[in-house]
Amino acid sequence: VQLVESGGGLVQPGGSLRLSCAASGFTFSSYAMSWYRQAPGKERELVATISGAGGRRNYVDPVKGRFTVSRDNAKNMVYLQMNSLKPEDTAVYFCYVPLGPRGNYWGQGTQVTVSS
Repeated sequence: VQLVESGGGLVQPGGSLRLSCAASGFTFSSYAMSWYRQAPGKERELVATISGAGGRRNYVDPVKGRFTVSRDNAKNMVYLQMNSLKPEDTAVYFCYVPLGPRGNYWGQGTQVTVSS
């Protein structure tokens, strides 16, 4: 199982970024995928989850209306579109999948920095 995030970077407040996560090693469309983030000195927190087929999406309150999670099951990709970014969105963003008996898997993370 491998999860590889990309798309992070430095962006000004109010800007946008699109994160991508390439997944391999499991039947991608069968599993919900999540994005987490971890800011310096803070615990890792859930940001958004999308169901296997993509029909259900959930967001934590601080990102509702600004972030959109999506997936392309033909490409084994999950995305996080982040708009109206704020300095408090600065964190390392991780892709995550729980595979039940096979264990839980994380990507290596991608840094997002929102600063003027």
